[in-house]
Amino acid sequence: MNITITDGAQEYLSSLLEKQGVEGIAVRIFIQQPGTPYAETCLAYCRPDEVNETDEILNLPKLKVFIEKMSVNFLDEAFVDYATEKMGGQLTIKAPNAKMPKVTADSPIEDQINYVLYSDINPGLASHGGEVSLLEVVDGQIAVLKFGGGCQGCSAVDLTLKEGVEKTLIEKVPGLTGVKDSTDHTVTDNAFM
Repeated sequence: MNITITDGAQEYLSSLLEKQGVEGIAVRIFIQQPGTPYAETCLAYCRPDEVNETDEILNLPKLKVFIEKMSVNFLDEAFVDYATEKMGGQLTIKAPNAKMPKVTADSPIEDQINYVLYSDINPGLASHGGEVSLLEVVDGQIAVLKFGGGCQGCSAVDLTLKEGVEKTLIEKVPGLTGVKDSTDHTVTDNAFM
């Protein structure tokens, strides 16, 4: 895991911890809803009685940081900085892998599929208010997908599935041979077309 917390951020966080007046207080970093489009990177105080034995520990010169085990992969390449400005300062956290951890050819096929869905396919569907998610992988080679939002009940969903989603997934995920749609498209309440 590679997390960078700049000297400026360490100074700032350390000063906040001192103001708490609690012996052994530290910082906790975690991702709320990791691996989803709604993922958010969070920093919180971590009192000694709130430490989990599964936490990863980052001992920095100016403070101790506990990283929630479930968030570790999603925090790889995270960058925490503090910039001083005229009206004070701002702490910024960038976690490029929060919504989807980096995948490699060795990653499970589910992770590879989700990575392509969230990084390549869903941004295009979002312009129509739609999205697609993975439900399961059958026989290690067929992705069962669920469309939502404006895609559910859309008259062009078959074309989107075959020419867009399936084509892209098969091209980018080795071993994947096809996709199936589990969505009930008779429900057309939010359909784009």
